[in-house]
Amino acid sequence: MNSVPQVATPTVSLTLDCADPECLAAFWIAALGYQRVAAVDNFVVLGPAAGTAGPKLALQGVPEPRRPKNRMHLDLWVEDIEVDAARLEALGATRLRDQPLAEHGLRWIQLADPEGNEFCVARG
Repeated sequence: MNSVPQVATPTVSLTLDCADPECLAAFWIAALGYQRVAAVDNFVVLGPAAGTAGPKLALQGVPEPRRPKNRMHLDLWVEDIEVDAARLEALGATRLRDQPLAEHGLRWIQLADPEGNEFCVARG
C-alpha cells in the first residue's frame, strides 16, 4: 500500500494575468466587494473584507496579450444573475451572450472584465 504523507489543507488564491493590474484592481474591488491587501511591482493582491471568507485574488501584470479563451474562469454565485450582470456591466464588464445559459438546474450569464477575462454570474 502506498502511503502519502498528510499535509495541512492549503489556502487557495487565484492569480489573474493582466496588462494593467491597477486598473483591473478597481474593477474587481467593486465587483467582489474586496479590498486591496498588498501591491508590489507588477502585482496587486485583493482579499475579502474583514470578517468574510474567500480566496485572495492576485492581479499580475504581464507583457503578453490575453489568449482567445480562458482555460479557467471565476463563477460569482449570486441571488439574481440579471441584477448582478447589470451592476457588473455598469462597472465596465461586457456581456458575452444576449441570453443567459442554463444546464443541470443552473443558470448563468457569461461576462468579461475590462481586459476581456471571462467570468460568469451564476444561480442554481
